[in-house]
Amino acid sequence: MTKLSPREISRYRRQLSLAGFGREAQEKLADAHVAVIGAGGLGSPALLYLAGAGVGEITIFDSDIVDVSNLHRQVIHNTANIGVNKAESARQALSALNPEVTINVVEERLDEHNIIEHLRGADVVLDGTDNFATRYNASWACAVHGIPHVWASILGFDAQLSVFYADHGPIYEDLFPIPPAPGSVPSCSQAGVLGPTVGVVGSAMALEAIKLLTSVGTPLIGKIGYFTALEGTWEYIPLVGNPDVTDRVRTTGPTSGAEAFEEPPTSAPVSAADSASTPRIPEVDDIPENALVIDVRNPDEVAMFAIPGTLKFPLPRIMDGETPEEIAQAQQEPRPVVIHCAGGIRSARAVEALNQRGFSEGIYSLRGGIDAWLDKQ
Repeated sequence: MTKLSPREISRYRRQLSLAGFGREAQEKLADAHVAVIGAGGLGSPALLYLAGAGVGEITIFDSDIVDVSNLHRQVIHNTANIGVNKAESARQALSALNPEVTINVVEERLDEHNIIEHLRGADVVLDGTDNFATRYNASWACAVHGIPHVWASILGFDAQLSVFYADHGPIYEDLFPIPPAPGSVPSCSQAGVLGPTVGVVGSAMALEAIKLLTSVGTPLIGKIGYFTALEGTWEYIPLVGNPDVTDRVRTTGPTSGAEAFEEPPTSAPVSAADSASTPRIPEVDDIPENALVIDVRNPDEVAMFAIPGTLKFPLPRIMDGETPEEIAQAQQEPRPVVIHCAGGIRSARAVEALNQRGFSEGIYSLRGGIDAWLDKQ
Protein backbone atom coordinates (compact mmCIF):
# COMPACT_ATOMS: atom_id res chain seq x y z
CA MET A 1 0.00 0.00 0.00
CA THR A 2 1.21 3.50 -0.82
CA LYS A 3 2.83 5.34 2.09
CA LEU A 4 1.82 8.97 2.35
CA SER A 5 4.50 11.61 2.06
CA PRO A 6 4.62 14.60 4.42
CA ARG A 7 3.33 16.73 1.53
CA GLU A 8 0.33 14.43 1.08
CA ILE A 9 -0.34 14.32 4.81
CA SER A 10 -0.41 18.11 4.79
CA ARG A 11 -2.86 18.16 1.86
CA TYR A 12 -5.24 15.53 3.24
CA ARG A 13 -4.93 16.16 6.97
CA ARG A 14 -8.59 17.19 7.37
CA GLN A 15 -9.59 13.77 6.01
CA LEU A 16 -6.92 11.95 7.98
CA SER A 17 -8.24 13.44 11.22
CA LEU A 18 -11.80 12.27 10.47
CA ALA A 19 -12.84 9.58 12.95
CA GLY A 20 -13.41 6.29 11.12
CA PHE A 21 -11.43 7.37 8.06
CA GLY A 22 -7.79 7.96 8.92
CA ARG A 23 -4.53 7.03 7.26
CA GLU A 24 -5.51 3.55 6.05
CA ALA A 25 -8.48 4.86 4.09
CA GLN A 26 -6.38 7.67 2.61
CA GLU A 27 -3.75 5.19 1.45
CA LYS A 28 -6.46 3.08 -0.17
CA LEU A 29 -7.56 6.15 -2.13
CA ALA A 30 -3.97 6.78 -3.21
CA ASP A 31 -3.78 3.24 -4.61
CA ALA A 32 -7.14 3.42 -6.38
CA HIS A 33 -8.04 3.90 -10.05
CA VAL A 34 -11.44 5.42 -10.82
CA ALA A 35 -12.87 5.63 -14.35
CA VAL A 36 -15.34 8.46 -14.92
CA ILE A 37 -17.51 8.29 -18.03
CA GLY A 38 -18.60 11.80 -18.93
CA ALA A 39 -17.09 15.11 -17.82
CA GLY A 40 -20.43 16.91 -17.97
CA GLY A 41 -22.93 17.97 -15.33
CA LEU A 42 -22.58 14.89 -13.10
CA GLY A 43 -18.95 14.22 -13.91
CA SER A 44 -17.82 17.77 -13.10
CA PRO A 45 -18.42 17.76 -9.32
CA ALA A 46 -17.60 14.06 -9.04
CA LEU A 47 -14.22 14.54 -10.70
CA LEU A 48 -13.35 17.58 -8.60
CA TYR A 49 -14.13 15.81 -5.33
CA LEU A 50 -12.37 12.59 -6.32
CA ALA A 51 -9.20 14.46 -7.26
CA GLY A 52 -9.44 16.67 -4.18
CA ALA A 53 -9.86 13.61 -1.96
CA GLY A 54 -6.66 12.08 -3.32
CA VAL A 55 -7.73 9.22 -5.59
CA GLY A 56 -4.40 8.13 -7.07
CA GLU A 57 -5.44 7.66 -10.69
CA ILE A 58 -8.47 8.96 -12.59
CA THR A 59 -9.34 8.18 -16.20
CA ILE A 60 -11.80 10.55 -17.87
CA PHE A 61 -13.84 9.48 -20.91
CA ASP A 62 -15.58 12.13 -23.01
CA SER A 63 -15.70 12.72 -26.77
CA ASP A 64 -17.67 15.98 -26.55
CA ILE A 65 -16.36 19.55 -26.56
CA VAL A 66 -17.11 22.35 -24.12
CA ASP A 67 -20.01 24.55 -25.22
CA VAL A 68 -21.11 27.84 -23.68
CA SER A 69 -24.48 26.27 -22.78
CA ASN A 70 -22.64 23.72 -20.58
CA LEU A 71 -21.05 26.22 -18.23
CA HIS A 72 -23.99 26.92 -15.91
CA ARG A 73 -23.79 23.35 -14.59
CA GLN A 74 -20.53 21.76 -15.80
CA VAL A 75 -18.42 23.69 -13.34
CA ILE A 76 -15.15 21.91 -14.04
CA HIS A 77 -14.92 23.84 -17.33
CA ASN A 78 -14.47 27.54 -17.98
CA THR A 79 -15.18 30.09 -20.70
CA ALA A 80 -11.62 30.00 -22.01
CA ASN A 81 -12.01 26.27 -22.77
CA ILE A 82 -15.06 26.58 -25.02
CA GLY A 83 -14.32 24.33 -28.02
CA VAL A 84 -11.85 22.16 -26.06
CA ASN A 85 -12.53 18.45 -25.55
CA LYS A 86 -14.26 18.02 -22.20
CA ALA A 87 -11.95 15.26 -20.97
CA GLU A 88 -8.91 17.44 -21.68
CA SER A 89 -10.55 20.50 -20.12
CA ALA A 90 -11.33 18.46 -17.02
CA ARG A 91 -7.75 17.17 -16.89
CA GLN A 92 -6.47 20.74 -16.79
CA ALA A 93 -8.77 21.61 -13.91
CA LEU A 94 -7.90 18.50 -11.90
CA SER A 95 -4.17 18.90 -12.43
CA ALA A 96 -4.41 22.45 -11.15
CA LEU A 97 -6.46 21.31 -8.15
CA ASN A 98 -4.25 18.36 -7.18
CA PRO A 99 -0.98 17.66 -9.03
CA GLU A 100 -0.50 14.51 -6.92
CA VAL A 101 -3.18 12.69 -8.93
CA THR A 102 -2.48 10.89 -12.23
CA ILE A 103 -5.06 11.94 -14.83
CA ASN A 104 -5.67 9.94 -18.01
CA VAL A 105 -7.77 11.32 -20.88
CA VAL A 106 -9.71 9.28 -23.46
CA GLU A 107 -11.38 11.44 -26.10
CA GLU A 108 -13.06 8.66 -28.08
CA ARG A 109 -16.66 7.60 -27.53
CA LEU A 110 -17.05 4.38 -25.57
CA ASP A 111 -18.97 1.63 -27.33
CA GLU A 112 -19.37 -2.16 -27.21
CA HIS A 113 -16.15 -2.60 -29.19
CA ASN A 114 -13.76 -0.72 -26.89
CA ILE A 115 -15.34 -0.37 -23.45
CA ILE A 116 -14.14 -3.71 -22.03
CA GLU A 117 -10.51 -2.86 -22.68
CA HIS A 118 -10.83 0.78 -21.63
CA LEU A 119 -12.31 -0.09 -18.23
CA ARG A 120 -9.85 -2.87 -17.52
CA GLY A 121 -7.91 -2.11 -14.34
CA ALA A 122 -10.42 0.36 -12.89
CA ASP A 123 -11.53 -0.21 -9.29
CA VAL A 124 -14.78 1.77 -9.62
CA VAL A 125 -16.66 3.24 -12.60
CA LEU A 126 -18.70 6.44 -12.31
CA ASP A 127 -21.32 6.67 -15.02
CA GLY A 128 -22.36 10.26 -15.70
CA THR A 129 -23.42 9.66 -19.29
CA ASP A 130 -26.42 11.21 -21.01
CA ASN A 131 -27.52 8.31 -23.20
CA PHE A 132 -28.82 4.79 -22.69
CA ALA A 133 -26.48 3.00 -25.08
CA THR A 134 -23.39 3.98 -23.07
CA ARG A 135 -25.12 3.13 -19.79
CA TYR A 136 -25.87 -0.40 -21.01
CA ASN A 137 -22.31 -0.74 -22.32
CA ALA A 138 -20.92 0.43 -18.97
CA SER A 139 -23.13 -2.01 -17.07
CA TRP A 140 -21.96 -4.90 -19.24
CA ALA A 141 -18.27 -4.00 -18.86
CA CYS A 142 -18.59 -3.59 -15.09
CA ALA A 143 -20.33 -6.97 -14.81
CA VAL A 144 -17.60 -8.62 -16.89
CA HIS A 145 -14.83 -7.07 -14.78
CA GLY A 146 -16.71 -7.45 -11.48
CA ILE A 147 -16.34 -3.79 -10.50
CA PRO A 148 -18.87 -1.39 -8.94
CA HIS A 149 -20.88 0.82 -11.29
CA VAL A 150 -21.92 4.13 -9.68
CA TRP A 151 -24.80 5.53 -11.73
CA ALA A 152 -26.94 8.64 -11.65
CA SER A 153 -29.30 10.45 -13.98
CA ILE A 154 -31.08 13.81 -13.99
CA LEU A 155 -34.46 14.75 -15.41
CA GLY A 156 -35.63 18.29 -14.73
CA PHE A 157 -35.73 18.89 -10.97
CA ASP A 158 -35.42 15.19 -10.10
CA ALA A 159 -32.50 12.78 -9.99
CA GLN A 160 -31.74 9.12 -9.33
CA LEU A 161 -28.61 7.55 -7.86
CA SER A 162 -27.50 3.98 -7.16
CA VAL A 163 -24.53 1.66 -6.99
CA PHE A 164 -24.79 -1.42 -9.21
CA TYR A 165 -22.42 -4.25 -8.39
CA ALA A 166 -22.56 -7.63 -10.12
CA ASP A 167 -22.55 -10.57 -7.69
CA HIS A 168 -23.06 -8.17 -4.77
CA GLY A 169 -26.40 -6.64 -5.71
CA PRO A 170 -28.46 -5.43 -8.68
CA ILE A 171 -27.06 -4.23 -11.98
CA TYR A 172 -28.45 -1.55 -14.29
CA GLU A 173 -30.52 -4.08 -16.25
CA ASP A 174 -32.40 -5.04 -13.08
CA LEU A 175 -33.74 -1.48 -13.05
CA PHE A 176 -34.03 -0.97 -16.81
CA PRO A 177 -34.34 -4.40 -18.48
CA ILE A 178 -35.12 -2.83 -21.87
CA PRO A 179 -34.27 0.60 -23.24
CA PRO A 180 -37.02 3.21 -23.48
CA ALA A 181 -38.56 3.99 -26.85
CA PRO A 182 -36.51 6.48 -28.89
CA GLY A 183 -37.47 10.04 -28.05
CA SER A 184 -39.56 9.06 -25.00
CA VAL A 185 -37.04 10.46 -22.50
CA PRO A 186 -36.23 14.15 -23.05
CA SER A 187 -32.63 15.31 -23.06
CA CYS A 188 -31.24 18.12 -20.89
CA SER A 189 -31.61 20.48 -23.85
CA GLN A 190 -35.33 19.67 -24.00
CA ALA A 191 -36.26 19.25 -20.32
CA GLY A 192 -33.75 21.71 -18.86
CA VAL A 193 -31.61 21.29 -15.75
CA LEU A 194 -30.41 23.40 -12.81
CA GLY A 195 -26.71 23.40 -12.00
CA PRO A 196 -27.08 22.81 -8.24
CA THR A 197 -29.17 19.69 -8.90
CA VAL A 198 -26.36 17.99 -10.79
CA GLY A 199 -23.93 19.39 -8.22
CA VAL A 200 -25.72 17.61 -5.38
CA VAL A 201 -25.99 14.30 -7.20
CA GLY A 202 -22.53 14.39 -8.78
CA SER A 203 -21.03 15.00 -5.34
CA ALA A 204 -23.03 12.05 -3.99
CA MET A 205 -21.56 9.88 -6.76
CA ALA A 206 -18.05 10.80 -5.61
CA LEU A 207 -19.02 9.96 -2.03
CA GLU A 208 -20.26 6.52 -3.09
CA ALA A 209 -16.98 5.89 -4.92
CA ILE A 210 -14.96 6.90 -1.85
CA LYS A 211 -17.01 4.56 0.37
CA LEU A 212 -16.46 1.68 -2.05
CA LEU A 213 -12.72 2.30 -2.29
CA THR A 214 -12.08 2.72 1.43
CA SER A 215 -14.69 0.34 2.91
CA VAL A 216 -15.83 3.24 5.08
CA GLY A 217 -19.61 3.44 5.34
CA THR A 218 -22.31 1.53 3.47
CA PRO A 219 -22.54 1.99 -0.32
CA LEU A 220 -25.95 2.54 -1.93
CA ILE A 221 -26.23 -1.04 -3.22
CA GLY A 222 -29.74 -2.47 -3.58
CA LYS A 223 -31.41 0.93 -3.27
CA ILE A 224 -32.29 3.79 -5.60
CA GLY A 225 -31.81 7.21 -4.10
CA TYR A 226 -34.42 9.59 -5.54
CA PHE A 227 -33.64 13.29 -5.09
CA THR A 228 -36.36 15.92 -5.48
CA ALA A 229 -34.62 19.27 -5.81
CA LEU A 230 -37.74 21.42 -5.36
CA GLU A 231 -38.32 19.88 -1.93
CA GLY A 232 -34.69 19.19 -1.05
CA THR A 233 -35.54 15.62 -0.07
CA TRP A 234 -34.17 12.14 -0.69
CA GLU A 235 -36.27 8.99 -0.84
CA TYR A 236 -34.88 5.47 -1.03
CA ILE A 237 -36.51 2.70 -3.04
CA PRO A 238 -35.37 -0.93 -2.59
CA LEU A 239 -34.10 -2.74 -5.68
CA VAL A 240 -33.54 -6.49 -5.71
CA GLY A 241 -31.08 -8.00 -8.16
CA ASN A 242 -31.62 -11.19 -10.13
CA PRO A 243 -28.45 -13.28 -10.62
CA ASP A 244 -29.89 -14.61 -13.87
CA VAL A 245 -29.91 -11.06 -15.25
CA THR A 246 -26.22 -10.64 -14.41
CA ASP A 247 -25.37 -13.98 -16.03
CA ARG A 248 -27.33 -13.08 -19.16
CA VAL A 249 -25.63 -9.70 -19.53
CA ARG A 250 -22.18 -11.21 -19.05
CA THR A 251 -22.92 -13.94 -21.58
CA THR A 252 -24.82 -12.09 -24.30
CA GLY A 253 -23.25 -8.65 -24.08
CA PRO A 254 -24.80 -5.19 -23.71
CA THR A 255 -28.52 -4.63 -24.15
CA SER A 256 -29.22 -3.53 -27.71
CA GLY A 257 -31.75 -1.09 -29.09
CA ALA A 258 -30.74 1.93 -27.03
CA GLU A 259 -30.00 5.28 -28.64
CA ALA A 260 -26.36 6.35 -28.61
CA PHE A 261 -27.42 10.02 -28.51
CA GLU A 262 -30.41 11.58 -26.80
CA GLU A 263 -30.66 13.98 -29.72
CA PRO A 264 -28.26 12.96 -32.52
CA PRO A 265 -26.21 15.76 -34.07
CA THR A 266 -27.19 16.70 -37.61
CA SER A 267 -23.55 16.41 -38.63
CA ALA A 268 -23.37 12.74 -37.59
CA PRO A 269 -21.60 10.81 -40.37
CA VAL A 270 -23.66 8.55 -42.60
CA SER A 271 -22.20 5.16 -43.41
CA ALA A 272 -21.78 4.04 -47.00
CA ALA A 273 -24.41 1.35 -46.45
CA ASP A 274 -26.95 3.93 -45.31
CA SER A 275 -26.13 6.74 -47.71
CA ALA A 276 -28.25 5.39 -50.53
CA SER A 277 -31.39 5.15 -48.39
CA THR A 278 -30.82 8.29 -46.30
CA PRO A 279 -32.34 11.42 -47.88
CA ARG A 280 -30.05 14.40 -48.25
CA ILE A 281 -31.69 17.27 -46.38
CA PRO A 282 -30.71 20.76 -47.60
CA GLU A 283 -29.26 22.77 -44.71
CA VAL A 284 -28.07 26.32 -44.12
CA ASP A 285 -25.80 27.67 -41.40
CA ASP A 286 -27.31 31.16 -41.41
CA ILE A 287 -30.77 32.61 -42.03
CA PRO A 288 -31.03 34.83 -45.13
CA GLU A 289 -32.51 38.29 -44.46
CA ASN A 290 -35.67 37.78 -46.50
CA ALA A 291 -36.34 34.16 -45.45
CA LEU A 292 -39.58 32.79 -44.12
CA VAL A 293 -38.48 31.17 -40.84
CA ILE A 294 -40.63 28.39 -39.37
CA ASP A 295 -40.14 27.19 -35.79
CA VAL A 296 -41.25 23.55 -35.39
CA ARG A 297 -40.49 23.25 -31.68
CA ASN A 298 -43.12 22.54 -29.05
CA PRO A 299 -45.03 25.49 -27.56
CA ASP A 300 -43.30 25.18 -24.17
CA GLU A 301 -39.91 25.48 -25.88
CA VAL A 302 -41.07 28.48 -27.90
CA ALA A 303 -42.30 30.18 -24.74
CA MET A 304 -38.77 30.21 -23.36
CA PHE A 305 -37.26 31.96 -26.39
CA ALA A 306 -37.97 32.33 -30.09
CA ILE A 307 -36.19 33.95 -33.01
CA PRO A 308 -38.08 37.21 -33.72
CA GLY A 309 -40.49 37.09 -36.65
CA THR A 310 -40.73 33.31 -36.94
CA LEU A 311 -43.84 31.37 -37.85
CA LYS A 312 -44.71 28.91 -35.05
CA PHE A 313 -45.81 25.55 -36.49
CA PRO A 314 -45.02 22.50 -34.28
CA LEU A 315 -43.60 19.45 -36.02
CA PRO A 316 -46.53 17.11 -35.12
CA ARG A 317 -48.84 19.24 -37.26
CA ILE A 318 -46.53 18.82 -40.26
CA MET A 319 -46.14 15.09 -39.64
CA ASP A 320 -49.94 14.80 -39.43
CA GLY A 321 -50.21 16.18 -42.96
CA GLU A 322 -50.63 19.93 -42.47
CA THR A 323 -48.58 22.36 -44.55
CA PRO A 324 -48.15 26.01 -43.54
CA GLU A 325 -49.92 28.07 -46.21
CA GLU A 326 -47.16 30.68 -45.98
CA ILE A 327 -44.76 28.27 -47.73
CA ALA A 328 -46.61 28.41 -51.06
CA GLN A 329 -46.70 32.19 -50.89
CA ALA A 330 -42.99 32.39 -50.09
CA GLN A 331 -42.12 30.17 -53.04
CA GLN A 332 -44.13 32.38 -55.42
CA GLU A 333 -42.26 35.54 -54.43
CA PRO A 334 -39.69 33.72 -54.30
CA ARG A 335 -38.27 33.67 -50.75
CA PRO A 336 -36.20 30.91 -49.12
CA VAL A 337 -37.88 28.94 -46.35
CA VAL A 338 -35.74 28.04 -43.33
CA ILE A 339 -37.11 25.59 -40.77
CA HIS A 340 -35.55 25.25 -37.34
CA CYS A 341 -35.94 23.36 -34.06
CA ALA A 342 -33.65 23.12 -31.02
CA GLY A 343 -30.75 21.19 -32.54
CA GLY A 344 -31.61 20.41 -36.17
CA ILE A 345 -33.20 16.97 -35.92
CA ARG A 346 -36.88 17.84 -35.98
CA SER A 347 -36.40 20.53 -38.61
CA ALA A 348 -34.72 17.97 -40.89
CA ARG A 349 -37.74 15.70 -40.49
CA ALA A 350 -40.03 18.60 -41.37
CA VAL A 351 -38.03 19.43 -44.52
CA GLU A 352 -38.09 15.79 -45.57
CA ALA A 353 -41.87 15.60 -45.11
CA LEU A 354 -42.41 18.80 -47.11
CA ASN A 355 -40.07 17.60 -49.86
CA GLN A 356 -42.24 14.50 -50.21
CA ARG A 357 -45.26 16.75 -50.75
CA GLY A 358 -43.63 18.49 -53.67
CA PHE A 359 -41.99 21.42 -51.89
CA SER A 360 -38.52 20.47 -53.00
CA GLU A 361 -36.93 23.81 -53.88
CA GLY A 362 -35.85 26.59 -51.55
CA ILE A 363 -36.67 24.82 -48.27
CA TYR A 364 -33.83 24.33 -45.78
CA SER A 365 -33.18 23.04 -42.28
CA LEU A 366 -31.16 25.33 -40.03
CA ARG A 367 -28.06 23.33 -39.11
CA GLY A 368 -27.70 23.11 -35.33
CA GLY A 369 -31.09 24.73 -34.78
CA ILE A 370 -31.76 27.61 -32.43
CA ASP A 371 -28.90 26.44 -30.20
CA ALA A 372 -26.40 27.14 -32.96
CA TRP A 373 -28.15 30.43 -33.80
CA LEU A 374 -27.90 31.56 -30.16
CA ASP A 375 -24.22 30.67 -30.02
CA LYS A 376 -23.59 33.14 -32.86
CA GLN A 377 -25.37 36.05 -31.21
